[in-house]
Amino acid sequence: MVSRYEKNEQLRKKVKKNPKKKKFLMKLLLFILTIIVITIIWGMFVEVNILKINEYSIVTNKIPDSFNGVKIVHFSDIHYGTRYNDKRLNKLVDRINSYNPDIVVFTGDLIDNNYNASKEDIELITLCLSKIESKLGKYAIVGNHDFYNDSYENILYNSEFMLLKNNYDTIYNETNNPILIYGIDNITYGDPRVDILDRDSVSNIDYKIVLMHEPDYLDEFVNDYNIDLVLAGHSHNGQVRFPKIKPFFLPEGAKKYYDSNYKVNDTLLYVSGGVGSSIYDFRLFSYPSINVYRLRTS
Repeated sequence: MVSRYEKNEQLRKKVKKNPKKKKFLMKLLLFILTIIVITIIWGMFVEVNILKINEYSIVTNKIPDSFNGVKIVHFSDIHYGTRYNDKRLNKLVDRINSYNPDIVVFTGDLIDNNYNASKEDIELITLCLSKIESKLGKYAIVGNHDFYNDSYENILYNSEFMLLKNNYDTIYNETNNPILIYGIDNITYGDPRVDILDRDSVSNIDYKIVLMHEPDYLDEFVNDYNIDLVLAGHSHNGQVRFPKIKPFFLPEGAKKYYDSNYKVNDTLLYVSGGVGSSIYDFRLFSYPSINVYRLRTS
């Protein structure tokens, strides 16, 4: 039996005797290394700084006529501190305002929990978020990176975002016929509840929007409540992914629902890809993005 050493030695001699083959292998190795270097540079310095806008038209006969054409801008997962700074945040705010939104929603993870935000950081973040303009309201929920952040609620309050944590708001637009927006507490660390949706004052409203951070929690209530639209974050749509392959690095709470949109029964689920990055500041085939939804009656 020929040993592994002998096989390798035979192969080495063959390559040595064949300079063309050796040259080819060297070129192949150089090509592979070049691709790896380009991919790392692209993922760390180029793709993370691109902001993609996903636009969706949501057609439903359940919204009041006064909400026909209303625009909702949805952003998520900033992870401030992992190279996401006030400069990038200001650019994000400018893009959001360029759409003249009627409603703005943020689905969690404002400051990365590995970053110790200074008082100056908090002031800058608050100033940036306060510049976001919205005709009918700005809403936010708690992400897993926000749960133990003592400054999160103050930032939201001082930037005129309404924090929804197992509670809701009714949104009116020119008439007395509203739509409802409900926010679920963080699933990972909090006490998520949806039973409030059973209340008569809530169940009588025709069109209901639910905000939550971790999209997989949808299965806990989608069959029991009449929800029209669910907006979530957390997954970063995979952050690093390859075509036609399930992303390798998916966080708990986004193992099942991680792509941009789904329809489960009669409920539409949209998962924001987020604008920042977590754990490693790297994205590949998963651009930072915000979503713009336009509600239409037909």
